[in-house]
Amino acid sequence: MKLSVTELRSVRQWRAATGLDEVRFHALVPLFAAAYRRLYGAPMAERLTINPVGATFADETELLFFTLFSLKSGLTYDVLGLVCGLDGSNAQRQQEVGIAVLKEALHAGGYAPKRTFQTAAEFHRYFAKRGPLLLDATEQRTQRPGDKTQQRGQYSGKKKPTPSKPCSSATSTAGSAT
Repeated sequence: MKLSVTELRSVRQWRAATGLDEVRFHALVPLFAAAYRRLYGAPMAERLTINPVGATFADETELLFFTLFSLKSGLTYDVLGLVCGLDGSNAQRQQEVGIAVLKEALHAGGYAPKRTFQTAAEFHRYFAKRGPLLLDATEQRTQRPGDKTQQRGQYSGKKKPTPSKPCSSATSTAGSAT
């Protein structure tokens, strides 16, 4: 891989490239490696000895760095591949593998939030232990009411149509010249 963890020298570079500082990154590596072993049955180094052809990353640290870098940078797969020495489709496949392993690692370490609830009571029990829940609903779509008075209450006044321009006097006088 062209891009390497060893090139990161400052806290600013670590955070810009991965979203983490160096200490947190290296604390995440063992969780990530254990999750990789659970998902694929063997460490990456062992899997590379079985099939060394086409190996993209040498170890779990490189895969974690690539995954965090790809998520943080927001590059297209073609540009991500160019930066990291891969082709676009391989960059996409490796990112998908890295995300799957990262999700497993965060879930196993107890860092991933719960995303599904079976009942409203389960939802309330879960968030009763965690303090206030903030929801951003500023851009939610709503069904337009049929009643004019209710429409006025929901209309912001910002999305007005562009008024059509009246016919110019040149076109109206051109017809009367004959």
